[in-house]
Amino acid sequence: MPRDFTTESLSHDPIHGYIPFIARSGLPAGEVSEQEIIDHPWVQRMRHIHQLQTAWWVFPTAEHTRFQHILGVMHLASLAIDHWYDSLVESCRNVPSRAYVESLCRLAGLLHDVGHGPFGHFFDDQYLDQFNITHEDLGVAVINGDLADLIRRVRRNPGGRLQPLEELDPAQIGFLIRRPQGKAAKEEGHPDWLMKLRSLFCGIYTVDNMDFVLRDSYMSGYNTKAFDLSRLLHYSFFTPSGLTMHVRGLSSLIHFIEVRANLFRSIYFHRTVRALDVALEDVFGDTLRHLFPGNPLQHLDAYRQLTEASLMVDVQRWPQSDDPAKRKLGEQWQAILSRQMLWKMAGERTMYFHSGQSERTSIFSEPDLVAKRLRKKLPAACRDLPLKIDVAKHYHRPSTKQPAGGQNFVLDPATSQPQELSDSELFRELPLSFAICRVYSLDHQHDAEINRALTSILGDAGDAKTNM
Repeated sequence: MPRDFTTESLSHDPIHGYIPFIARSGLPAGEVSEQEIIDHPWVQRMRHIHQLQTAWWVFPTAEHTRFQHILGVMHLASLAIDHWYDSLVESCRNVPSRAYVESLCRLAGLLHDVGHGPFGHFFDDQYLDQFNITHEDLGVAVINGDLADLIRRVRRNPGGRLQPLEELDPAQIGFLIRRPQGKAAKEEGHPDWLMKLRSLFCGIYTVDNMDFVLRDSYMSGYNTKAFDLSRLLHYSFFTPSGLTMHVRGLSSLIHFIEVRANLFRSIYFHRTVRALDVALEDVFGDTLRHLFPGNPLQHLDAYRQLTEASLMVDVQRWPQSDDPAKRKLGEQWQAILSRQMLWKMAGERTMYFHSGQSERTSIFSEPDLVAKRLRKKLPAACRDLPLKIDVAKHYHRPSTKQPAGGQNFVLDPATSQPQELSDSELFRELPLSFAICRVYSLDHQHDAEINRALTSILGDAGDAKTNM
């Protein structure tokens, strides 16, 4: 059957080329197009939240938003299903039609970030954490609430149409976008095919992180072709164990992991980016108390209006406020937005943790402990200096960060049975994780003393390999 171009539109993307989607025109009455979900206020809100939460202040070309990213993830979901659907059918019973699976994954890709607040993951850590929720919880609430009826009435994607009795289930999309929280997550009663599809959204290589590695590399100027996406897709398939990679694809996967880690070192964890984060920590909590009424789960309508754009407009008015508290916050924001950096990096060390080691058991898992020990090592004359300790952590493998593993497997024809990828000898060549410990002060007057004290702490810390 020829492709129906009357219902399809294209969006041009610098990373993936043309991204097809189903447009409003030409559909039967009652059917909802992908465009109607793309154009929904919850999704359009992503245009006003940067993909790189503060790094866009440091890398001038990295102005891209979550909106471009989620369109890319939606597109990658189609590419993944195009490569992997047949193997999913062979590995599971009662798999829905290809069109159902593709639409489910496309919408999960489009909506996986819909719960994000201003400054992305920073908002999770600095605001949502007090309510014991994440942006994923908010995303699930939006998907099962405002978007649910639209999702159920989506009947097609550029690759095909759902079967007559099939109807997309918003709860399944919510399941896909939420990361496993522990072993109990494997016992939720979901069908096996859906459990396996979760590896597209949480695991070592996902449609999410494959897009952001390509996109963030390109937009920041770090690398225009960061890794070999085609090879990763080609050598991956589903087995009864889960998403599996043929051993011939491992070199490409290791390269992807290395590039992703280098992005963290060079872009996301750049010293000035983290200095901005440190400055934001000083004002963010008080700012949100003025701007937002409480737990976003209880105020979703208000939350939909809260973006980086709205926040910036508000705080830039505050220096002229009659309220002394707002006026002070406004002056602090003015300094941040003018890049008048309050905190200067005085010292930095990178620690790598390999098999049998863990940063969670070192002093570097607790910045307050680093600060306490650092002050003890400083000369008496400068022990009371204003200091900020920042520890930026990156995990090469999800299993080092989350209790629920089992998302990715490797197949070596010599052994004939897939093995969990985290147990691969080749994969063990990479460190489990790394942490960058930085000390920030108000000036550079005591950098030498701070670095000597930091070196002394590292000598006491022992196990981890350190990059001086």
